[in-house]
Amino acid sequence: MTDRVVLAYSGGLDTSVAIGWIAEATGSEVVAMACDVGQGGEDLDVVRQRALDCGAVEAYVADARDEFAADYCMPALKTNALYMDRYPNVSAISRPVIVKHLVKAARQFGATTVAHGCTGKGNDQVRFEVGITSLAPDMKCIAPVRDLALTRDKAIDYAERNNLPIVTTKENPFSIDQNVWGRAVETGFLEDIWNEPTKDVYDYTDDPTFPPVADEVTITFQRGVPVKLDGQEVTPLQAIEEMNRRAGRQGIGRIDIVEDRLVGIKSREVYEAPGAMALIAAHQELENVTVEREQARFKRTVEQRWTELVYDGQWFSPLKKSLDTFIDDTQKYVSGEIRMVLHGGRATVTGRRSESSLYDFNLATYDTGDAFDQTSARGFIDIYGLSSKLAAARDEKFGNGPQL
Repeated sequence: MTDRVVLAYSGGLDTSVAIGWIAEATGSEVVAMACDVGQGGEDLDVVRQRALDCGAVEAYVADARDEFAADYCMPALKTNALYMDRYPNVSAISRPVIVKHLVKAARQFGATTVAHGCTGKGNDQVRFEVGITSLAPDMKCIAPVRDLALTRDKAIDYAERNNLPIVTTKENPFSIDQNVWGRAVETGFLEDIWNEPTKDVYDYTDDPTFPPVADEVTITFQRGVPVKLDGQEVTPLQAIEEMNRRAGRQGIGRIDIVEDRLVGIKSREVYEAPGAMALIAAHQELENVTVEREQARFKRTVEQRWTELVYDGQWFSPLKKSLDTFIDDTQKYVSGEIRMVLHGGRATVTGRRSESSLYDFNLATYDTGDAFDQTSARGFIDIYGLSSKLAAARDEKFGNGPQL
């Protein structure tokens, strides 16, 4: 029986070309596995047929949309995951679910080798290979694009020479990765970081310069997860899709960033994540109302480490699993409603309410009815500042006091 290799297939240039490269280099049959994570655009039946037309002996499509939204996007939302404080890990959170289905397909089709189309410069090679070895230590992994050091120009030439049915051409050189959580665009003229993105770079968002009338939305959360929009029950997938539509119309979620890649180089990336950015803004504000101060402070440290781990391809790592437990515990009381206005590229919170709120109007008000005992403040300040006071007195004693 001929050996088989299961390839993570996106339908784009690199993975389409990789089918022929793998067959030529290894003599193995190639099974293409495409994963639907809500990327929209092309019909996946068309993608499946393209894989067959490019030489795959089998083409398998996994519908992972609801799974991706519930089990990968929602943990990222509960974490407020923003790499470098700006990027909502659009590609990073999709790789583990693709890896899961890649390994599942390999078992199903009797393959002991899996493959991906990543380059040697990117983060995804790490995410795929570390994820694969975490789930299936017995499997081998190959990366023909990286290991043959084939440039994008050479890949396009190969595709044209072999009449492969792909969209990317030398006139349209963007590399695009998208899913329901967002869209990532790189390469082409964007590699000159002085160049401004042109209108054709964007697809999920309209130009925020000329927005439609403001859109008000009320998002209901239950334990950190959106469960209703304007009173209508939604699944995680429906919540993201609807917020993509509404926030995208307002131009919300455009991100142009020079990003620190795992491999040590800086890369210019343009992202669109309208639903993700609006939902994160709403979730953060509800946490401000419901999460205790010290817990919230420590959670910000956990958020950064969680986000870095996921960005670096460590979704299945022991530390990430442990951090998941902490984050889930912080969401115990993150339930309630956030009212938000979407307009002109901004998602602005205008109202919050929660049965589990820690905000006490009677303590917060400065008007009549103030329940805060202000006489307690003096003793609190004396104790709170005592250690600094003692240190300052010592400094004065040894001549190291402040120069006034």
